[in-house]
Amino acid sequence: MITRSRRAPSASSAPPAALAGLLLTAGVLHGVVPQPFDTIVPPWLPGSARFWTYASGVAEVAVGAAVAVPRTRRLGALGAAALFVAVFPANVQMAWDWRRRAWPWRTVAFGRLPLQAPMIAHALRVRREAA
Repeated sequence: MITRSRRAPSASSAPPAALAGLLLTAGVLHGVVPQPFDTIVPPWLPGSARFWTYASGVAEVAVGAAVAVPRTRRLGALGAAALFVAVFPANVQMAWDWRRRAWPWRTVAFGRLPLQAPMIAHALRVRREAA
């Protein structure tokens, strides 16, 4: 009979520090320099763009802190994956708004869209590998 042993995750397979650092940095930036984030808030959301900028920043800091703490990492990583899905409309809005800009800016705006998938996958991997 063949049995499979559960392999211990390697230190580099899904580093939670990278995920936590990304979220914490982005969250702080939402509070320190909110204007660039305000510009990509979809206009169909109720309330002011600044509200959504601050709310998403607070969510990023909270989720990043949860990922950073081993005891809350699983829940935090799941929250990170959900947050990456929730902010995707802002990335779409940015791509739409920047569609007529010079090609380097369009490349940045449209290049962000497919990056959400590996970010979500990374968050789910951190969740899976958390103790």
